Amino acid sequence: MLLPVGGLGMNSTMDDINLLQQAQRHHLVVRELGEEIDLEIGPGDDDPTFANTPLISGPSREPSAEEHDDSKQMVMVSQLSSEDHDLSKMQPLKRKKKVVKRWREEWADTYKWAYVDVKEGTARIFCSVCREYGRKHRRNPYGNEGSRNMQMSALEEHNNSLLHKEALRLQMASNDKVIVDKPIYVKALMSKTAGTIVEAAVKRDPQEFEFIQCVQEAVHALERVIAKNSHYVNMMERLLEPERMIIFRVPWVDDRGEAHVNRGFRVQFNQTLGPCRGGLRFQPSMNLSIAKFLGFQQTLKSALSPYKLGGAGGGSDFDTKGKSDSEIMRFCQSFMNELYRYLGPDKDLPSEEMGVGAREMGYMFGQYRRLASHVQGSFTGPRIIWSGSSLRTEATGYGLVFFAQLILADMNKELKGLRCIVTGSGKIAMHVLEKLLAFGAIPITVSDSKGYLVDEDGFDYMKVSFLRDLKAQHRSLRDYSKTYARAKYYDEAKPWNERCDVSFPCASQNEIDQSDAINLVNSGCRLLVEGSNMPCTSEAVDVLRKANVLMAPAIAAGAGGVAAGELELINLAPEEFESKLQEAMKQTYQRTLKAATDFGYQKESPEALVHGAAISAFLTIANGMSDQGCV
Repeated sequence: MLLPVGGLGMNSTMDDINLLQQAQRHHLVVRELGEEIDLEIGPGDDDPTFANTPLISGPSREPSAEEHDDSKQMVMVSQLSSEDHDLSKMQPLKRKKKVVKRWREEWADTYKWAYVDVKEGTARIFCSVCREYGRKHRRNPYGNEGSRNMQMSALEEHNNSLLHKEALRLQMASNDKVIVDKPIYVKALMSKTAGTIVEAAVKRDPQEFEFIQCVQEAVHALERVIAKNSHYVNMMERLLEPERMIIFRVPWVDDRGEAHVNRGFRVQFNQTLGPCRGGLRFQPSMNLSIAKFLGFQQTLKSALSPYKLGGAGGGSDFDTKGKSDSEIMRFCQSFMNELYRYLGPDKDLPSEEMGVGAREMGYMFGQYRRLASHVQGSFTGPRIIWSGSSLRTEATGYGLVFFAQLILADMNKELKGLRCIVTGSGKIAMHVLEKLLAFGAIPITVSDSKGYLVDEDGFDYMKVSFLRDLKAQHRSLRDYSKTYARAKYYDEAKPWNERCDVSFPCASQNEIDQSDAINLVNSGCRLLVEGSNMPCTSEAVDVLRKANVLMAPAIAAGAGGVAAGELELINLAPEEFESKLQEAMKQTYQRTLKAATDFGYQKESPEALVHGAAISAFLTIANGMSDQGCV
């Protein structure tokens, strides 16, 4: 959380109360109440004055009528039960053995000053600093043992301090100041010029965490290009601003007749090289930042492929899980009612992404065809009529494995016999498993949102078919271990500590954090092939680079999906299609390596492919932008 810590002058009791009122008005909303917790435990109640000690310390005086009303608001923010509220009105206050408040899990996550544990059969709140609870660790921070208003427990100190910080944050929000909810990891850049590009992006959109992370990685890879030609600074600044961003509401009705509304996004990032191509993602966490990051990544990916196209990204915060086919159909039709006017074979061609498969694409294309009154474009490839048999998902998964094989071949190695970790269990992950088996590798893991499955014997074609059936029936991966006893499913865990030679993260962005990267290095991984867009956090990337783990970036390794859209036009047989796909991946790999060596990166460097892919893609786009003028 990036917050100023001084200069606001809010030290009085009244200021604290006013800020807590602001907290109520803004977003300290109770979602659910937990169990009752003993804050102060009986045997330690040796001070009869403690019951009258206020939560927020201040000079002892009689409250005015206005302050009395304010204190009621403060109690509302603290979410005391009605019984506690009645007790606060009793005059005079009696000496109490216990103070009971309702503990909220929401606050447990927000305020790190305390945690709940069970001691002697009773759930209590413990101080995170001294690991004690209640009166047993009461102390006076001011050294005056007899002062009534300054006598505070450590719990109350932490509480007051963090409530005060939260109030400052809410006050800033009320003044229309931008608050960054996630910390931004700022990389050290060699050149001041490159630093100004990142600084401008952070200043313009500080709340767009995923997009800024993506920009930092790209600028870091392009430092030598920018240093060589200052003309590219302006090109990069123009490239980082999308051509258009479309945000719209998506109203739909469920099977019970109840109305719902979601938010839709489409960011057409750049069309310098051709009409936009990019996925649609349906996921609850979807927002504008993710749409922009996906569009930017797709722009680079399209530019790096042999088939030049533009880039776009988008989707909705709609969750397909638990929805019936008819509900999904109504949502997709409503989604397309707004988006169709921005699509077309010469404008924008959406494709499948997380949460969007053949079912969703079929519903959307049907509505698009109905609204546009023609079938001159489709969502599986430009200028062809809907066939319902796109090879794009196979091409993306197969392309990842082809790219890994090309890297290993340059090292005089092959995939055969190598242990491979794969995350995700969707279309891309399943096709990665399938092609790894064809090359003789030993894939041992898949994962879902609840945990991961590991089979030490390795998957085979029969097991992969069984995994597909589980997913088709919407069953948990845990059921796999009921059939194959040697397999294990780990809840709320990631597979990065499993021994492996090559890893294929195919789940979602930022699935590998710093600790995961350390586990991955310790597990023996020497090559990471990105199946999902930006699967590693910036801190994780630094760990992998220092450990000399070779990284194949998604904009290069995932270019098979772009190639598939063009290859479908030719109507090839499956064998011929695969041969053409291998050739496209080979061209992408060679272009990536050439760009890296042209700017002084050694072929063996763990950064060579990452930097080479970004350089080659950027130069292709920048040259086109230069030719077309300032548009």
